[in-house]
Amino acid sequence: MSLFNIFNVSGSGMSAQSVRLNTTASNIANADSVSSSVDKTYKARHPVFEAELAKASQDQASRGVSVKGIVESDKPLQKEYNPDHPMADKDGFIYKPNVNVMEEMADMISASRSYQMNAQVADSAKNMLLQTLRMGK
Repeated sequence: MSLFNIFNVSGSGMSAQSVRLNTTASNIANADSVSSSVDKTYKARHPVFEAELAKASQDQASRGVSVKGIVESDKPLQKEYNPDHPMADKDGFIYKPNVNVMEEMADMISASRSYQMNAQVADSAKNMLLQTLRMGK
């Protein structure tokens, strides 16, 4: 693996963590939303990553991480009896998202640190390349 491939790997890692941060931010932003039906209620979303290690071992080139997709959580929604709420259904229930803000904050911290580590790897590779070029002078 050359130093140039490190930029591809760390760049794909930063891109994947950026998607993770965006979905987490979306989950937190919609945590307090309310709906009158199960179908219209916001459901927490999470990205699914695909490590491309198997492909890398075949052609000896590191590819990094890719986002395979974003899936909705299958945790049950919060159903609350509140007949005075303007969004209540005919039975007096409102539906709240299945977002746990504490879990989302922990996920956001983890994604932020992973992004930071990938940025540091890219910076270290850049410094090594610069030192290698300086040796040739």
